[in-house]
Amino acid sequence: MTEPVLELRGVSHVYVTEREAKLALQDLNLQVQPGEFVSLVGPSGCGKTTLLSMMAGLLKPTAGEVLQDGHPIRKGANSRAGYMLQHDYLFPWRTILDNALIGLELTHQLTEERIQKVKDLLDGMGLGGTWDLYPNQLSGGMRQRVALVRTLATDPEVLLLDEPFSALDYQTKLQLEDLIADTLRERRKTAVLVTHDLSEAIAVSDRVIVLAAGPGRIRRTFTIPDEIRETAPFYARDHESFAELFHLVWKELEAGKEGAQL
Repeated sequence: MTEPVLELRGVSHVYVTEREAKLALQDLNLQVQPGEFVSLVGPSGCGKTTLLSMMAGLLKPTAGEVLQDGHPIRKGANSRAGYMLQHDYLFPWRTILDNALIGLELTHQLTEERIQKVKDLLDGMGLGGTWDLYPNQLSGGMRQRVALVRTLATDPEVLLLDEPFSALDYQTKLQLEDLIADTLRERRKTAVLVTHDLSEAIAVSDRVIVLAAGPGRIRRTFTIPDEIRETAPFYARDHESFAELFHLVWKELEAGKEGAQL
């Protein structure tokens, strides 16, 4: 059996403040296989972003462990994972090319070969001719493409995507879904996406994991049928079996919300 790229073993997490201790996650067990695209959905407060932070090495679980390639992820930046957020966080004083290269600079990998690969990536994302422009000269969708190139530049094994499309208009969002899904599959990258958009999760994923809150735990996992998974996200929504699957995931999500309120 193939070793999972990411694995959570009995992960629980408690947030402690001056007034209380809150159990945010409880006994989560999860495996993500090489090249798999997994989406995490669930109500606010179910721990989706907390899980991504653990996978990125930014947060250590209170109990249990998070592993990548069979080795525990230590607290500190996980250099084998790329983290893409809702906001692009491009530096306004740096050109588009310089923004895309910053990860290579910080990891001391700035070689001529790597720079050329980044330029090729920018061109492949439809950003040819923008190298010398600045972020304020680009649209929101183009800026997110730059953020994706920056994330891919260091060739991470895993991409962690925290609602990267949510700040965009619907048309741009759909275009970027297709672009990112195609790019990750072409490069055989493993990805974990956090999103509130159920249709997005179903359209781009191999599996959708529904989390329940109070505390966060896995409620149910949906494996996306081949006929949807093998269709580009933009067109997957029109597939005859999409609406039925959306309804099932929605019902599970709503049931999880009701359970959390009891």
